[in-house]
Amino acid sequence: MRGGQWQVLRLIDGLRAAGHECALLARAGSPLSAEAQRRGIDVSAWTLRSIWRRGRAGGVAQAGTHDVMHHVTHAHDARSHTAAAMAGVTRLVVSRRVAFPVQPNPMSRWKYRHAAHYIAVSQTVKQTLLDAGIAPLRVAVVYDGVPMQPPSHGSEILVPDSPDPGKGTALALQAVKLAGFEARASRDLEHDLAHAGLFVYITQSEGLGSAVLLAMAAGVPVIASNVGGLPEVVEHESTGLLTANTPEAIAGAVRRLMHDRAFAQSLAVRACAQVQEKFSVEQMVAGTIAVYEALA
Repeated sequence: MRGGQWQVLRLIDGLRAAGHECALLARAGSPLSAEAQRRGIDVSAWTLRSIWRRGRAGGVAQAGTHDVMHHVTHAHDARSHTAAAMAGVTRLVVSRRVAFPVQPNPMSRWKYRHAAHYIAVSQTVKQTLLDAGIAPLRVAVVYDGVPMQPPSHGSEILVPDSPDPGKGTALALQAVKLAGFEARASRDLEHDLAHAGLFVYITQSEGLGSAVLLAMAAGVPVIASNVGGLPEVVEHESTGLLTANTPEAIAGAVRRLMHDRAFAQSLAVRACAQVQEKFSVEQMVAGTIAVYEALA
């Protein structure tokens, strides 16, 4: 389960709480499908036929990581976007979470014409869509939302455990060791943040960084790569530290926050307030509903 999957579940929970009927289409046997079933969400296997059928049945369908509301189908990943376009779904909303450019090939151009509206998770991601020729009126920025977490009282240094080489887990662990400390790679942030005193998020590319938001919501000081949409989340020297992706730069930031705990906590307090103000689940759900309503 990565950030995008958790955002889908939080969105569906919020939509259902607001009285909207939702159906989730997810890969059979996936962690997303299992967690959706545990929450009592109407979930079906992700197939081209199921997307075609749901996209014409009315309601809000969520696909691949998806949602459908009164004739709205919401695709949350690239494969779902492609399948919905192939199925001829008309009121199609597509979330884009990645900061790399849209591929300038005929297939991409065809696919990106087949969406009524796009939701970008940051201004950085929105710009990638504008650069691909998507009209500004077809793109809305809706930031990820995370629930507030119990305040952390721990001292561990956490890094996210990701097999994706672009996410920089190995580099983060190397840099923390260079700084003279040990870090733990976490696969369950919501649980492990309760024991954290610092969160180090290193990546080569990032649409926004919902894991960083989760750490900020727990009052954990954050060091993050100065790439993609992360500067929209982390204000350098105010709500966290931004760093270049080199062992020396990351290690210097780690030493600074581990040796100056008063400064680290001041960053964490401001970051927590920023999450409440700008990155709540309620704001994410409301922003998404506004896009649906504009189409319906």
